[in-house]
Amino acid sequence: MKYTVSIEIAAPREKTVQLLSDPAQMPKWLRGLVTHEPLNGQHGEVGTQSRVVLRSGNQTFEATETITRREPADLHDIPADTVVHFEREIAGQGMWSAARERLTEAGPETTLWVSENEYRFSGVVMRLVGALMPGTFRKQSLRHMEDFKAFVESGKDVREGED
Repeated sequence: MKYTVSIEIAAPREKTVQLLSDPAQMPKWLRGLVTHEPLNGQHGEVGTQSRVVLRSGNQTFEATETITRREPADLHDIPADTVVHFEREIAGQGMWSAARERLTEAGPETTLWVSENEYRFSGVVMRLVGALMPGTFRKQSLRHMEDFKAFVESGKDVREGED
């Protein structure tokens, strides 16, 4: 299963990518995040693997995230015509996914975030979930992006007033 979602954020791209890549900020916008801890390497660097635990309602999902691309490596003084790439793979029980994030300047104070996502399922239960509810994955990705946008633009923290 593959899909692409995008969103415009009313903030300069450099500020946006720095907040997106800062592990201390993740709990403020990544709804349901319980833990995101590097198992090796430095957070956000290519090759780093991290243990990720997310909770939604009564369900907990644990996976291993591997950073496969981050360009440029230095997120300061990025030339206006440079596309920022963040890519990762996530492997958990019954599921593998890849996310390819591109951030570009849509204007001097606006960032366009495009996220290409791919999922592969194994096991009967996860294959059924993927087949019967494909829109759920797209909707969840877009919700994370909307939460990040609200965090960047107005400081909204998803931990305050969870719904």
